[in-house]
Formats: sequence, C-alpha cells, structure tokens
Amino acid sequence: MATIDVTKGPAEIQPAAKKLNILKIIKQSPVYILLAFWAVVVIYPLAWTFFSALRTDREIMFTPWGMPTQLHFENFVRAWTKAQIGAFFVNTMIVVLPSLIATLLFSSMVAYVLARYEFPGKRVIYYLFLTGLMFPIFLALVPLYFIMEFLQLRNTFHGLMVVYVAFSLSFTIFFMVGFFKTLPRELMEAAIIDGASHTQTFLQVMLPLAKPGLVTMAIFNFLGQWNQFILPTLLMDNTGLPEGQTNYVLSQGLYFLQIQQHYANDWSGMFAAVSLVMIPTLIVYIIFQEKIEKGLTVGALKG
Repeated sequence: MATIDVTKGPAEIQPAAKKLNILKIIKQSPVYILLAFWAVVVIYPLAWTFFSALRTDREIMFTPWGMPTQLHFENFVRAWTKAQIGAFFVNTMIVVLPSLIATLLFSSMVAYVLARYEFPGKRVIYYLFLTGLMFPIFLALVPLYFIMEFLQLRNTFHGLMVVYVAFSLSFTIFFMVGFFKTLPRELMEAAIIDGASHTQTFLQVMLPLAKPGLVTMAIFNFLGQWNQFILPTLLMDNTGLPEGQTNYVLSQGLYFLQIQQHYANDWSGMFAAVSLVMIPTLIVYIIFQEKIEKGLTVGALKG
C-alpha cells in the first residue's frame, strides 16, 4: 500500500494524497456500482407504477414503457371514490393506529420489567415471547379463526386490532428489552432514591430515554401492520354489511380491485390505487429514516 512521507513538503505530499484517493475510489467502485444497480432495481418499479397511474388505459396497454402524454390526475379521484380506496384507507387507519399505540405501550412495559427487574420465572417469560418469533403465522390461522368466531370478534375492527397487537408483541419486546438494557441503571436508581414510584420512574425517566427505540419499532410495526394481508383476509369480510359499505383494509381492497380488473379493465385506476397505498409508507420512511438508523445503531453498539 502506498504511504506518504511526512518529511516531504506540502507541494510534494498533495500529489501522493490525490493518488491515494483515486486508488480508494477505484477499489470501492464495484460497491458503488452494485448499490447504484440495486437502487435502480428498487426505484424503477415504483416510478413506473406512479407514472402508469397518470396515463390512460390505452397508453398502458400499447406503450407500457413510455411516458404519459398528458397527466390524468382524475385517475386518483376515481380510485379514491369509485374503487373505494378512500373507505379502505379509513378502515386501515382505524385498525392500525390504535393497534400501533397498544403494541408500543404493552411491549415497552413488558420489556422494561424484563430488562430491569429480577424475579422468578423472568427468563421463562422472556423465552415464551421469543418463541413467538419462531412460530409460523400459518400454523395459527385455523385455531385463530375459531377463537375469534367463538369470542364474536371476527368481522370487527377491534378484533383485528387485538390480533395485530398479539402478533407484533414478540419482535417489539425482543428489541425493546435489548434497548432498555443499554440505558444507564444509575438514572433509575436515582429516581427511586428521590422518591419516585416504579411507575413514575418508567413513565418520566426511562420511557423518554427509550424514544429512539420506540420510534424505530413504531415505524417497523406501522409498515408491517399497514401491509398485512393474511390476517385481515382470514378475519374480515363484508358479510352482513349493507350494499356499498365495506370493512376491507387496504391490502384486501387492492386484491379485490385486482380481481375486478378481469371484468372492469380500469388499469389506470388500479395503478392509481396502488400509488395511493404506497405514498403513506414512503412518507413515513423518508421522514423517520434517520431515527430508524439511529435506533438500530444505538441498540447494536450498546447491546
């Protein structure tokens, strides 16, 4: 490897430094090329979907790879109203937001106790939650269906919320236990010495310090619950609802629209619906990208 002689003057060192930088760029160029290729592979389908949503059905069929000759924003209006994406969107928000809050609240309380307190059976409880990470969701579908039917929670939003929370707890608790262990124990002890109760210590001291981990888990769970398809398909249908009403969430609604395209042939509306579903997740990730990386990095470095 080339070295720089420190006994040389600045005018002599500069060419050697430039040579080292060029060699470094050449050495790392395969990585940059691979990352650029991967970026194109990921971004191009998203861009193509969005541009297809602004085209007519004729353009989509006969010039699928071309650019739209005119921007047809009415496709989004038709997808929101006629294709009921607006109703699917509202249903999804009704289910996802409360289940997300409940997941973070319950998992943070459980993780805090498992990370900071010693009691009999602690490891058994922790490993039981870890078992949920290894349990395939497909094995739970049949018993889950009959349990929800017996409890009269099938075809209800609150029943789907309970299932979302139950299936999200294992990974969230696993992550938050590791995160709470990275926080200084001295702060917890100082708060207790100052007269704070265990609840006050958790809510006012430890929970604010765990904000990076909570934000990271909030985004991961939001994306997972927003895109969930198997559970709502099992538990939600339009049986017994008046005509024109639906309790489908977005993932079900898109699948229903895809089946309809065999008869309706409204492909521009279909692409507009897909774009509307993608936009919230993209916005959430773009806004909180740095917080996700920070939360994962802090847990990795200190855990």
